[in-house]
Amino acid sequence: MRVKFSKSAHLDIVDGWHFYNSQQEGLGDYFSDTIYSEAGSLALYAGIHTRVYGFYRLLSGRFPYSIYYDIEDSGVVVYAVIGNKRNPDWIDEHLSLAR
Repeated sequence: MRVKFSKSAHLDIVDGWHFYNSQQEGLGDYFSDTIYSEAGSLALYAGIHTRVYGFYRLLSGRFPYSIYYDIEDSGVVVYAVIGNKRNPDWIDEHLSLAR
């Protein structure tokens, strides 16, 4: 299955990159590489995760982030990559705008 990223998901990853790179130079690259790699695993494992806010949610193994995705005719679409410490109301609103 093919994995695609929405524009919103790419922007979420860029935001995370800026946050982690401000903590330590190079950590932002590790963050984005990790998130893209974990999302790439959805080519094999899409659909096995719990549905939250109407999306499947893959929890990152290395960072406190969730990858929200759905399965469509064209393959897997990642709609958002959100830090787990965000306010649940903010997450719900962000996901409603991401689709």
